[in-house]
Amino acid sequence: MDLFSALLSINIHAFKPDFLPLKKQQVLEQLNQVQESRLLLTTMKGVEFLVALVLLTLATKLASASDPGPLQDFCVALNDTKDGVFVNGKFCKDPTLAVPEDFFLPGLNIPGNTSNPVGSKVTQATVEQIPGLNTLGISLVRIDFAPYGGLNPPHTHPRGTEILVVVEGTLYVGFVTSNPDNRLITKVLYPGDVFVFPVGLIHFQFNIGNTNAVAFAALSSQNPGVITIANAVFGSHPAINPDVLAKAFQLDVNIVKQLQSRFWWDNN
Repeated sequence: MDLFSALLSINIHAFKPDFLPLKKQQVLEQLNQVQESRLLLTTMKGVEFLVALVLLTLATKLASASDPGPLQDFCVALNDTKDGVFVNGKFCKDPTLAVPEDFFLPGLNIPGNTSNPVGSKVTQATVEQIPGLNTLGISLVRIDFAPYGGLNPPHTHPRGTEILVVVEGTLYVGFVTSNPDNRLITKVLYPGDVFVFPVGLIHFQFNIGNTNAVAFAALSSQNPGVITIANAVFGSHPAINPDVLAKAFQLDVNIVKQLQSRFWWDNN
């Protein structure tokens, strides 16, 4: 018989009558203490996890916290940095020194000169022309088009959505969705029609009528920016390596060089 079997064969009643109950009680008490300790440890870990989760949530909210609107009535932009505060890319003058001219721009009733290679002219009313627009998140443009063929070339506004209303003429307008679909969405617009161009997407307006066309557009930024595709790609300074463009557009490199040598008209 091995040692393990021998131990099992021992008559536990051979011990003193009060010995075995005492051992059992001690074992039960120790087991209860172990269970309580495990429960306490599990509870503490749960609390620690909850606290960590709350702190992480608060830290995330603090890291991304921002006020979407201006924190004062207005912030008139100025070029003099002596007494200004830099906000949204412009220095702001003391609000007590604001004057009506800071919020005023005349002349949008005057047609733009469309005698240029693209046959259009964009007259802007952004923060550059109206200092009081700074931080207000809105701007306006007037777009004039020459008779049939006047074009506001494909372009994007990196910082603003555009909503356009036709006042005169007939415009064929559209935008292209992002990769991978690159879906063209177009519409023919008549006086009184409204069309929206989502922020950042390439879009255009083309006069298909036999008369002048006029449209006004509002943009969701005081400085929406504009990137005219042809100008940026073929008219950059310095020029993009022709081999890059030849590969991208699947063109002969000499055609690319010819395109880069042209003068790309800016209608803004």
